Amino acid sequence: MSPWLPVLGAGMLLLHVIVNLVSPYGFHRDEFLYLAMGRHLELFGMDFPPFIAIAAKATLGTLGGSLPAVRFLPAVVGALLVLLAGLLARRFGGGRYAQLTAGLAVALSPLFLRAGNLFQPVVFDILWWTLALLLLARLADTEAARARRTWLLLGVVLGLGLLTKFSIAFIGIGLVAGIVATPLRQSLLTRGPWLALGVALLIGAPSIVGQLTLGLPVLGQMRDLQAEQLDRMSPADFLAGQLEMFQPLILLAMLGAVHLARSPHRAVLIACLTTFLLLMLLGGKAYYVGPIYPALFAAGAAWLESMAARHGRIASALWRAIPLAVIVIFGAVSFPFGVPVLRPDLMARYSIAVGVTSSTNVGEPLDLPHDYSDMLGWDDQVAATQRIFDSLPPEDREELVVIGTSYGRAGAHDHLGVPLGLPRSVAPIGSYWYFGPGEKPGKVALIIGGERETLAAFFRSVVPAGRVTGQWRVPEEREVPLWIARDPVRPIQDVWESFRGEN
Repeated sequence: MSPWLPVLGAGMLLLHVIVNLVSPYGFHRDEFLYLAMGRHLELFGMDFPPFIAIAAKATLGTLGGSLPAVRFLPAVVGALLVLLAGLLARRFGGGRYAQLTAGLAVALSPLFLRAGNLFQPVVFDILWWTLALLLLARLADTEAARARRTWLLLGVVLGLGLLTKFSIAFIGIGLVAGIVATPLRQSLLTRGPWLALGVALLIGAPSIVGQLTLGLPVLGQMRDLQAEQLDRMSPADFLAGQLEMFQPLILLAMLGAVHLARSPHRAVLIACLTTFLLLMLLGGKAYYVGPIYPALFAAGAAWLESMAARHGRIASALWRAIPLAVIVIFGAVSFPFGVPVLRPDLMARYSIAVGVTSSTNVGEPLDLPHDYSDMLGWDDQVAATQRIFDSLPPEDREELVVIGTSYGRAGAHDHLGVPLGLPRSVAPIGSYWYFGPGEKPGKVALIIGGERETLAAFFRSVVPAGRVTGQWRVPEEREVPLWIARDPVRPIQDVWESFRGEN
């Protein structure tokens, strides 16, 4: 391994830690949900793959709930992806230069930088995909005796993937295509692949059991995602998204595809292309296929090194220096889009200066990258609810139920407000619905968000209590009303079932 790879990986880890100590942004709305999942962990009874809930519970129980603590594990995984890119380059025949180039391409790509800076399943999903492709490449190189151990490792990785996101199925289909379309298909007559399948299903069983127990909620989630977001995605949008994400690094990935096509590792190329086409034809978002790129970057770096070796001293130096310079320049320009270091007004100006536009999942224009907008305003919300809570008489505080009208609002309240002495919230929406309505009937409720006309169907008295505003937030969070509701038409527990499946 190139001695620079561990240095680069350690640098990535240190970068994320420092950014999360000094960033002008806070928690992402999705992070609040995953932390709430950790507080309500039921391994075999959740409406989502529970790996992120396990990670949340472990993090909260060991490191605590601060921003640097919550994001430390993703930062570690982000650093590991740099090392894995180098290992893939070595597996594809690359030496120290190829390993460094592959690691640098991953380290400076905004997609992987941002994934390593957020407590979300995405970074873990990328890890499992990358490990799976590395093991597939290893299978093409190993003899039968060693392959049995590799198959077992592949089963473990795919099982962890199933425990993390159901999207592991896409790379799983790609792996099958890569095996069937190459001499590796002979291994299907051995116990190795079937052992891997069994191990994967065993490790991923909590995800499957949870879905069966709760009536396959993933199907409803997929329908909502398709209707609200994916119906807008065409193959052209998908392809354009690849260029937008990686820009000059797309050339490195294309060179990697050429290198793999001519190498003993064609199974890796077939797996990547199959997954790419499948997601494109199904209308997936562009970043869904991001996890195949560390392998493609690694193969492209190996190709560059092999080409440099065919030339004289000066030409060889250029072959090596120019790609590294392009990667570094791209990384420097796109760096603020990978980690939240510029305060909102400067980030908005920088986006305009470099010609990068941002939008919500449904296409509404934003001044900031969507993830950044989702990291703002939550402290203001909690401060506003704290003021309202403190203004209530003691008997109302005793009866108070806090109701969040989105998982972000409820999750922010629970993570940031409960430590301040506020009661835990309930939210009849999405995954929060499965956490239940609590025990209080809702004689007095502090409701975060919602419309008065809608709330009046459930409470006989609904009085405005405040408003949370924020210029840089996503549109639905820029003007959030706060309400005090009293005298419920029916106890919360009696109407809870009617909200099943709401998003």
